[in-house]
Amino acid sequence: MIAFLFQGCYVGRILLYQTAGIYDYKIFPNHVIKASSHPDSLPCSVFYNTKEYPASLFPMLEQLKTTAYLVIKNDSVLFEKYWNEGGADVISSSFSMSKSIVSLLVGFALQDGYIKSVDQFVCEYLPNFEDGCSKHLRVRDLLTMSSGIAWKENYINPFGQTAKAYYGRHLYSQMMRLKIEQTPGYTFRYLSANTQLLGLLLEKATGKSLSQYAEEKLWQPLGAEHDALWSLDQKEGNEKAYCNFYATAHDFARIGIFCLHQGEWKSKPLLSKEYIKQSFTPAKNLTDRYGNSVDFYGYQWWMMTYKNMKITMACGLYGQYIIMIPDKNLVIVRLGHRTSKEYKGHFNADVYSYIEAGLSIAE
Repeated sequence: MIAFLFQGCYVGRILLYQTAGIYDYKIFPNHVIKASSHPDSLPCSVFYNTKEYPASLFPMLEQLKTTAYLVIKNDSVLFEKYWNEGGADVISSSFSMSKSIVSLLVGFALQDGYIKSVDQFVCEYLPNFEDGCSKHLRVRDLLTMSSGIAWKENYINPFGQTAKAYYGRHLYSQMMRLKIEQTPGYTFRYLSANTQLLGLLLEKATGKSLSQYAEEKLWQPLGAEHDALWSLDQKEGNEKAYCNFYATAHDFARIGIFCLHQGEWKSKPLLSKEYIKQSFTPAKNLTDRYGNSVDFYGYQWWMMTYKNMKITMACGLYGQYIIMIPDKNLVIVRLGHRTSKEYKGHFNADVYSYIEAGLSIAE
């Protein structure tokens, strides 16, 4: 009975592991996204590590158990440092940064003709969504978190939908049972189920796993130096599209550099600039639950204006960040175990410290 509880039941696994961690690939089956056959090390700036992380901001960095902090300026590594068990060769979870990776894969699927348009109906790929309000659900609605799906984004409740998706073994059937409770395309609600449905849709559209497509479209052409992992719900099952993509800080930085250059890598166009532009444009036609225009979220990417600079970010549960500051040609990557419990607007307060540190180092 005890063996069944801890091995066969997702609630048992929650009780066993207590909380999600940045090295959870060790407890899940994974698909491997192979390093590039032509790995390409990120060059170091002539000013590499000549500046220290600002002393005034360091206490927060230490308190939140940071494992990696990386600053890329003009496509070269300006600063990098690792703490605790982190290191240049250590892979770590992206958590919800993987939502932004899924967005990029949707862009490639559009470019490759697997998906006709972001206004295509989801039911054309996932027939379970062809009844009632569900038949009006579009790819765009999933991308902009405006699906109207009945889902509670709760990371604490061990019996909740999010916990079941994380520790359970039947993602596909769980997603196919979802219902639409609000008309799609009007209200922003941040729900991991939206990204999971995008992942399943991509598999149906491309005939490939998310990992295979990510390897083909990102890891190989971007010259990734290390294998990445994407955790599955079960052996040979489905990727947890909304989280659990694991990579090194340098390889996460490649995604930032690639997006900073609007879908180009080393001047070679890979993904449509128009799609990147759309992805980084806030979905202001939507309103949040308070009736405010959504000026902070696009196609699975977060946006803010800070010191009159437009900033775009991929954000993860425990303060995982890929931060892009085009005005400074800057990419910042932070990985670690914790994030601030304080919020400033839509963001955990610690992200402002990482941005301030990067700007200071890049001066």
